[in-house]
Amino acid sequence: MTEMLLPGAVIGILGGGQLGRMLSVAASRLGFTCHIYEPGAEPPAGHVAHRLTTASYEDEAALRAFAGSVDVITYEFENIPASALDFLETLKPIRPGRKALRVSQDRLAEKAFLRGIGLQTAAFAAVDDEIDLAEAIDEIGTPAILKTRRFGYDGKGQARIMAPADAEAALAALAGAPAVLEGFVEFSHEVSVIAARGLDGETACFDPGQNVHRDGILHTTTIPAQLSASQRTDAVLLAAKVLNTLNYVGVMGVELFVTPGGLIVNEIAPRVHNSGHWTQDGCLIDQFEQHIRAVAGWPLGDGRRHSDIEMLNLIGDDVAQVPALAKDSDVAIHLYGKAEAKPGRKMGHVNRRLGPAT
Repeated sequence: MTEMLLPGAVIGILGGGQLGRMLSVAASRLGFTCHIYEPGAEPPAGHVAHRLTTASYEDEAALRAFAGSVDVITYEFENIPASALDFLETLKPIRPGRKALRVSQDRLAEKAFLRGIGLQTAAFAAVDDEIDLAEAIDEIGTPAILKTRRFGYDGKGQARIMAPADAEAALAALAGAPAVLEGFVEFSHEVSVIAARGLDGETACFDPGQNVHRDGILHTTTIPAQLSASQRTDAVLLAAKVLNTLNYVGVMGVELFVTPGGLIVNEIAPRVHNSGHWTQDGCLIDQFEQHIRAVAGWPLGDGRRHSDIEMLNLIGDDVAQVPALAKDSDVAIHLYGKAEAKPGRKMGHVNRRLGPAT
């Protein structure tokens, strides 16, 4: 029997954004308190967590004090400096573990890992300079997309190459960062699976959701996704394979392209995921509670949904719609406590109930 943290234990969360905020709320429902570690001032998670440390990831004294105050450490985003993780893991358990972070922090490593366990990905090649890029274009062809290997999200850190003549401008746009060229995938739509694995190896997956992006940022996730029964099964089994291979503990988002030739993995995210926010109002146990359960050594919850849901991100000035949205009795509003609406900034999301689960 896996040892469970008891109510009253403290969960440390690296990162203080909206995901850390919602993890803290979920933890509090189970009787835990959360300590947030975040370099930036006034983070959204700091509004609801029990404690907040504002310090850089290079501050070993602050990291040591943080680790000393918690029972387990998790994180709400991938791009935590390796030096901080190396230091912290000597002091307290980090869940999910470092292998998942190493894989997901580098797009090249991620693609190689996925191919290595027999999953399909877009064609890809490493690019460090113009010679590499020319060779990659010869091999993969165009259209293609050049992406930084690290730190890209929400459409940032990438440039499209529609023809070989675009290569120079694309390379310049990435400012010399190590990159990977990915071939375009002809797909009908994108879906994502929010999957969880416990300390005892138990796995549980929420139903796949269908995603629509605008300007590289997730716009909506709709449940149920347009998938056949066999595609739905394949998506869940694929996600479970990733988790088991990594000996993963916690929640992971697995994004998939639906193609005539099968499901192709776009990317994995070793954390709770934007496309899983629908679970807050579509399931008894949402993705945030599921993650807390996993890292605390609890049994995983039942991820069955009771409702069909459309999740809509509120980006930038979209947050001005809240007074009107509040009048809709089928809408649940989730705001992140960010003071200023900026273009491309996620200010919150709403979950609209479409009806009973179908």
